[in-house]
Amino acid sequence: MRTKHVLCGLVVVALIGGFSSRAMAEFFPWWAFDSVIEEVQDRGTLRVGLGLFEPWSACNADGELIGFEIDVAKKVAADMGVGIEFVPTNWTYIISELIAEQFDVIISGMTTLPHRNLRVNFTSTYNSSGVYLVANTEQTADLETLADFNSSDVTIATRRGASSIDFVESVFPDAMLLLFDTDNAVRDAVVAGDAHAAAAFATTRTTWVEANPETLSLPFEEPFASEVGAIAVRKGDLDTLNFFNTWIEANKASGWLEQRSHYWFQTREWEDQLATDPETIAACDESFE
Repeated sequence: MRTKHVLCGLVVVALIGGFSSRAMAEFFPWWAFDSVIEEVQDRGTLRVGLGLFEPWSACNADGELIGFEIDVAKKVAADMGVGIEFVPTNWTYIISELIAEQFDVIISGMTTLPHRNLRVNFTSTYNSSGVYLVANTEQTADLETLADFNSSDVTIATRRGASSIDFVESVFPDAMLLLFDTDNAVRDAVVAGDAHAAAAFATTRTTWVEANPETLSLPFEEPFASEVGAIAVRKGDLDTLNFFNTWIEANKASGWLEQRSHYWFQTREWEDQLATDPETIAACDESFE
C-alpha cells in the first residue's frame, strides 16, 4: 500500500478552516498528493493514451500497434517493471480523457503548445518533426508559393486536435480548414480532390505521395513549420513529471532514443509491417474514433 504523505493533524486543521480544493493545493506541498507513478507500480500496468498516425503509431498486418511511440511506451513500462496497456483515443478528446483519468499518460507524439500546457504538464522534449504540405497535383497546378496557398479558395485538410491545425492557421490564416479523425481520412480527402492539400509530417508525406504518385505531390521540399514532441501528464504531479524527465535524459544519453528515432523517421524498414488489408485498416481506424 502506498504511503500517504499528509499529516492527519494538518488535514483536520484544513478541514476545520474550510479550505477550498484550490487552497488545499496551495497549502500542501507537492509530496502531499498521490503520484501516478506510484499508482502504476501498485497496479502493475502503465496505461498509455495515444492517437493513430504513422510512424508514431500504426497498425501492422495483425492489427497490433507498432511505431516510434509504441517502442517508447513499451520501454518505459519495461524499465518500470510493469506491464503496458494502450488505450486508443480520438485525438480530439485525448487531453480531456487524460484529465478524466482514463489512462495514466499520453505518449503519442504530442506537440508542446501553450494552450495545451494550460491543461497538462509536458516533460522535456524527445522528438521533433517538420510539417509539410502534400497537394493534389491537378488542383494546385497554379499555386507556386506558400502565399498562393493562403487563400479562401484553398482548402487544407488535417487531423482534428492535431498541432498541425495551429501551424496551418498561423501560416495560412485565409485558407479553409477541413478536419478528419484519422490521417488516412486526411490523405483520402486530398486524393479525392475534396481538399487542395494536407498538412503532413515528414515520413507521412513521403509514403502518401509514393502510394499515390498520379494524384499527390510535394509542392515544397522544405517544411512550412516545425514541432517538438513530449510526454503529457496530469497537472500537479511532480513525482511523475520528474520520473519521465529522468527517463528521457537517460535514454538520450544511452543513444536509445536516437536509434529508435532514426529507424522510424529516417528509414523505411518498417513499412512492410503495416496493415494493407482494407478490413484490418478500417478496424484499426475505428478503434481510434
